[in-house]
Amino acid sequence: MKNSIGTSVILTLFGESHGPAVGAVLDGLAPGLPVDEAYIAECLARRRPAGPADTARVEPDRFRILSGVYQGRTTGTPLTLVIPNENVRSADYGQLEHVARPSHADYAAQVKYHGFQDPRGGGHFSGRVTAGIVAAGAICRQALAAKGILLGTHILRCPGVEDAPFTDVASEVKRIEARRFPLILDLEEQVEAAVLAAKQEQDSLGGVIQTGICGLPAGLGEPWFDSLEGVLARAVFAIGGIKGIEFGAGFALAGLRGSQANDAFRMQDGRVVTSTNRSGGINGGITNGMPVLFNMAVKPTPSIARTQQTVDFVAGRDVDLSLTGRHDPAIIRRICPVVTALVAVVLCDQLALRFGTDYLAQV
Repeated sequence: MKNSIGTSVILTLFGESHGPAVGAVLDGLAPGLPVDEAYIAECLARRRPAGPADTARVEPDRFRILSGVYQGRTTGTPLTLVIPNENVRSADYGQLEHVARPSHADYAAQVKYHGFQDPRGGGHFSGRVTAGIVAAGAICRQALAAKGILLGTHILRCPGVEDAPFTDVASEVKRIEARRFPLILDLEEQVEAAVLAAKQEQDSLGGVIQTGICGLPAGLGEPWFDSLEGVLARAVFAIGGIKGIEFGAGFALAGLRGSQANDAFRMQDGRVVTSTNRSGGINGGITNGMPVLFNMAVKPTPSIARTQQTVDFVAGRDVDLSLTGRHDPAIIRRICPVVTALVAVVLCDQLALRFGTDYLAQV
């Protein structure tokens, strides 16, 4: 399923950056789930450019729900969301049709699709397509919240700036989503300054983001090949800017002894908990009831104004490239709601597989 993910709840993406629209189809949702269009718009607004640290391409994201919803609730049939592209400037890409932008998918797409792909603005590989993920994920997030499952993603660090890690996911999700930059500490000015400094030098930067999930029941996920870590990793690696993932203490565990790395089990208010959470809430591929925590490496935005070496893959010659047009000097702010939305879809799928298709609609 090249553009789909999920087994019971399935998300399919469609559209291109400069085509008529982008969007998503959610199939397998339980009937009767509330669909709050104002909340969908709110989630899309978190992804939308909102200042000099973002791209100048600002889309209104006036979405339409074409199917799967009746009188404000899901019908159980495929839910189709369409988001028109209303602010395109395809002329910016007129000279790039046969030029491979460094670290973009242009050449790989040429090889796979034999030149029939839409190259404008990255086409189907563009970050613009993630708007459909956010819209679909908003519906899933509300269904999860009704079950007491909350999640969010924040900027953990970017060059020269480090945020606090999640410690109380429920309260900290509310804090980060009330801010323009998703941060736990008051570091918005420092992060924006770092991004603008890179932009001033015709460059870009990346960083590390962290997702936290609380309220998940123990026992979710499978051992071996369908571990929850594996399912989540497969999902977030679909987002082009993500280049690494670690759960809990991740790579830092390699430098510890078992006595330092292990999470001791204890009883608290009649339930099993761990005194630390270095495993990130997952043991043996299965949730243990603690918050699920994972960090992701976000690469610097590959579209930069500096002159770079590349090739014209049709003419078969080396060329120099200086990109113009509208690009993000960093995507670490805008990628956070995309990751949260995609993770919400995955969790709905995992819960449906574990407890049945109608689980999310049960009061």
